[in-house]
Amino acid sequence: MSSIAAKATRREWIGLAVITLPCLLYSMDLTIMTLALPTISAALYATNAQMLWMVDIYGFMVAGSLITMGTIGDRIGRRRLLLIGAAAFGIISVLAALVKSAGALILLRALLGVAGAALAPSTLSLIRNMFHNKNERTTAVGIWMASFSAGAVIGPLLGGILITHFHWSSVFLISVPAMLLLLALGPWLLPEYRDPAPGRVDLCSVLLSLGAVLAVVYGMKEGAVQGLSWSPVLSLVVGVALAGVFLHRQTRLAYPMVDLQL
Repeated sequence: MSSIAAKATRREWIGLAVITLPCLLYSMDLTIMTLALPTISAALYATNAQMLWMVDIYGFMVAGSLITMGTIGDRIGRRRLLLIGAAAFGIISVLAALVKSAGALILLRALLGVAGAALAPSTLSLIRNMFHNKNERTTAVGIWMASFSAGAVIGPLLGGILITHFHWSSVFLISVPAMLLLLALGPWLLPEYRDPAPGRVDLCSVLLSLGAVLAVVYGMKEGAVQGLSWSPVLSLVVGVALAGVFLHRQTRLAYPMVDLQL
């Protein structure tokens, strides 16, 4: 296909703007609680450990779920997964704004991480299908990457502003309008794409990948607090073992979640 014939239209560029906004918010949620945490923890009477998990569980679940969400997107469609993730992210954000306990907020932050993991791989895959011209695709991917960087930088600043002028629940509600915009415009602006022969999702691989990431990260966090005690060391060993089993399993599956030959 020639570069001239493959030029993107205004529709693709507007679609890019629509999908970079939730990416910015997805990244922003990693850091937005930095300045808001003291106010939230005081309102919910959180312990030091609970404060730590409020911040970190979101990133842990994002990391642990990315491989799984990429695989699911291949099977059900990248646009469909993106819209499902956006709907879930908006609903869970509203619920997080209404919680009355630290434990409930930690749980909802974990679910936000799973929903957030549905956004990133879907958006990048859609960009590949929207921009066929090499130069335009490079520009689009650059904009997409910049949205993540901007979100991480804006997060603490925006969180501080919201806490200063509004109730702490605004830290979560700020993402809802963007997700509604994506749900309204996504079906019209974004193409659908799925793997024509994806194979089945291997549930065992899903659990292994998530367990490996969470066990390793938990071991590292607890090791920083407790030192080299038996609990964090055991968690690290279990995580590494699960990662080894996961990688070995991928070599034996007809449709692996990760193609190790790459």
